[in-house]
Amino acid sequence: MLSQKTKETLLGPLNVNNPVVVQILGICSALAVTVQLKPALVMGIAVTIIVAMANVIVSLIRNTIPMRVRIIVQLVVVAALVTLVSEILKAFAYDVAMQLSVYLGLIITNCILMGRLEAFAMTNKPWDSFLDGLGNGLGYALILVIVAFVRELFGAGQLLGFQVIPQSFYDFGYENNGMMLMPAMALILVGCVIWAHRAYNDKEAK
Repeated sequence: MLSQKTKETLLGPLNVNNPVVVQILGICSALAVTVQLKPALVMGIAVTIIVAMANVIVSLIRNTIPMRVRIIVQLVVVAALVTLVSEILKAFAYDVAMQLSVYLGLIITNCILMGRLEAFAMTNKPWDSFLDGLGNGLGYALILVIVAFVRELFGAGQLLGFQVIPQSFYDFGYENNGMMLMPAMALILVGCVIWAHRAYNDKEAK
């Protein structure tokens, strides 16, 4: 069973300490890969795996890393994991890898990832670091999925490539909202999620 502390480490980033809507980290990729649900899911899973594994590796070697080169070591660990995940995606999900394009490689400089390595993995044990990475990755993925769900549903009438809005709706004059596919709408939706999240948590706090 997980202790109260480990539960907070794992579950906190899903809500009260979400890296995107609370810490305002990882916004760029959250805006860039949410036109469709599939690449958003893959990006979320990739970041979750990389953050969790990088946290564990850095935690294991933290006592042997000279402080003056710790950022370089962290970047090397992350770059190796990102390269591995990128090659796996190209081998088994090439179309998604192409959709993610440069944003997959930019995971190396993702603020969430580097922040967790520096703030948590460097000072905590491997198991706690793994839970922290897993929680923050899932918290990031959750926001991506929410935004991509809304954008693809109302922008294309589809989810994961399957038609969701019935053809009868279009026959009666319904049209997809093209604005949902524009980059600006991603920013607006993230802003709406941040507003809803803070309003809900402020109400719960009272």
